[in-house]
Amino acid sequence: MRLGKFVLAAMATALLSGTALAETNVKIGVLNDRSGVYADLSGEGSVVAARMAVEDFDAEAKGINVEIVSADHQNKPDVASTIARQWYDQDGVDMIVDVPTSSAALAVSDITREKNKVFVNSGAATSDLTGSKCSPNTVHWTYDTYALAHGTGGAMVEAGGKTWFFLTADYAFGHALERDTTAVVEAAGGEVLGSVRHPFPGTDFSSFLLQAQASGSDVIGLANAGGDTINSIKQASEFGITQAGQSLAGLLVFLTDVHALGLQTAQGLVLTESFYWDLNDETRAWSERFAEAHDGDMPTMVQAGVYAGVLHYLKAVEAAGGTDAEQVVAKMKEMPTDDPLFGQGSIREDGRKLHDMYLFRVKTPEQSEGPWDYYELVATIPPEKAWRPLEEGGCEFVK
Repeated sequence: MRLGKFVLAAMATALLSGTALAETNVKIGVLNDRSGVYADLSGEGSVVAARMAVEDFDAEAKGINVEIVSADHQNKPDVASTIARQWYDQDGVDMIVDVPTSSAALAVSDITREKNKVFVNSGAATSDLTGSKCSPNTVHWTYDTYALAHGTGGAMVEAGGKTWFFLTADYAFGHALERDTTAVVEAAGGEVLGSVRHPFPGTDFSSFLLQAQASGSDVIGLANAGGDTINSIKQASEFGITQAGQSLAGLLVFLTDVHALGLQTAQGLVLTESFYWDLNDETRAWSERFAEAHDGDMPTMVQAGVYAGVLHYLKAVEAAGGTDAEQVVAKMKEMPTDDPLFGQGSIREDGRKLHDMYLFRVKTPEQSEGPWDYYELVATIPPEKAWRPLEEGGCEFVK
């Protein structure tokens, strides 16, 4: 009799446990460029990275059912807004991740706040996401224009590039990157001679490059990204601009950009990133798994940020016991971050994720030892030097 009661009690406990394990459902939306100039650096690779995070978190064993959906925002803020509203209002999405293109990211951040969901941005650059446009529902994970300006811009000024001319993508990202780099150049005693803004996305940069060449500046700062940067550098090479003595500063250059340019064209470029596949044993091991799942391509820092952001979000969901946005974001900021790609870090009150940044130089063809062996490490920039001080951002809810 006693044994019978014990068995029934054990069965009841098992059934209750099984019910509890299946109670938490999480839907994550990977929203990015899947067909345009940022498709290689985000696109399907970010979806692969998000799936790897779910797998490594072992979500199913922890009773968290995770579904991942994806969509192409075409780098258009209105398209991104429409998709975000549909995901939140009709499709049950709890969290949106990635979203390159700063204008699209700012739009999604506003909608996420309105709907009280969670937005972890990896792909966009504007430092306004944690500054004048900050949101209690948004975490900015991978990089921003402040860190890029101080990394690459600071290094170029230190190397003697005192006068600058900017070639700038004409939207929120380009404007923010030009603004933040100008501040670095002028603070170091340099001078900005002028700038020209090009349509986004662009194809023919010849007239803009000729204006930059005519300025006689030491440095032409490329405040653009992805396909725009690739085409700018290729056309500058065709015009013989660097051969004539002016330096190009690629203020936002991704690994896939260097891959597309080839080392013969990209060699010597100085750039700032928060992740490189060949940094250490852990980044190499993860990146090889990623490459196996993504047609042999190594990950960019944006895709690495998607992995780490999703992983930390799921840890917070587990700790909060559900998907309530306020509780989950509070846990994300309360818990230290720790993953194999960015190491240990934290998320600040304004939503800024803090970790090391790295200054790299692109290798020469002779230095490269194999496929995707593109960077040599110049310097590690610690968090206290990489990121804008909290009190300087102007975030409304920072006390």
